[in-house]
Amino acid sequence: MSQPHFIVFANEKGGTGKSTTAVHTAIALAASGHRVGALDLDSRQRTTTRYLENRDATIRRTGEPLAHAVYEVLEDQTTDALDAAIARLSAQCDVLVIDTPGRDDPVAHAAIVRADTLVTPMNDSFVDLDLIGQVHPDTFKITKPSFYAELIWNSRTQRAKTTGKSVDWVVLRNRLQHIQSHNLHRVGAAMDELARRVGFRVIPGLGERVIYRELFPKGLTLLDLAQLGEVGLSHIAARQELREMVAGLSIPSANEQSEPISASG
Repeated sequence: MSQPHFIVFANEKGGTGKSTTAVHTAIALAASGHRVGALDLDSRQRTTTRYLENRDATIRRTGEPLAHAVYEVLEDQTTDALDAAIARLSAQCDVLVIDTPGRDDPVAHAAIVRADTLVTPMNDSFVDLDLIGQVHPDTFKITKPSFYAELIWNSRTQRAKTTGKSVDWVVLRNRLQHIQSHNLHRVGAAMDELARRVGFRVIPGLGERVIYRELFPKGLTLLDLAQLGEVGLSHIAARQELREMVAGLSIPSANEQSEPISASG
């Protein structure tokens, strides 16, 4: 049996919208026809697990056939337990979304090595950019990649030697402001420069919207507008952001052909 496509969400900084993005990606892929598994490596916060538990509760309560994923939380924080959990979920899915903790973690490092698509969500600020590259205080030019960028580079090199496969590293610019500013342009220019030096792609992620916090108790996503009651233009815009983000990840389609998922529809 073939291995699923591994999508690993990783960022050692907290508060970047990592788990929210991971859940929305998992459900969007499930809605497109994939059999999706989700593995939550943060056994303390369990945000991804709680989100999907809330979704299952909503499905039971309403009887609505919402897209869903099979999921586990990694209770035993060892690489052996990680391998076992991946094996269990892999038997049930063709895409496996792994959400790592927002901290330096050896089990997370082991998951990163497995990534086919490595996703690093980042808030659009120099504070978050510092995770992957240092910036000159006057010119705002990248002076050198950070320790984390080197860690990812080494992980990608290790995977290439072990499996012969490359890793698609995608940096999501989450919580983009909807107004232009000098800081927005400076962060974007610095990120583009670092992308060329380190070897990742940059795509827009999810904007700063209150709706994401409101969805959590019911485990809903922006693809579940029919369950949200009255919706406005901001909901529609946010749903399109989500679709464009998932399309930008370029995950192979559910029929195992090479076309990426479309942002339309």
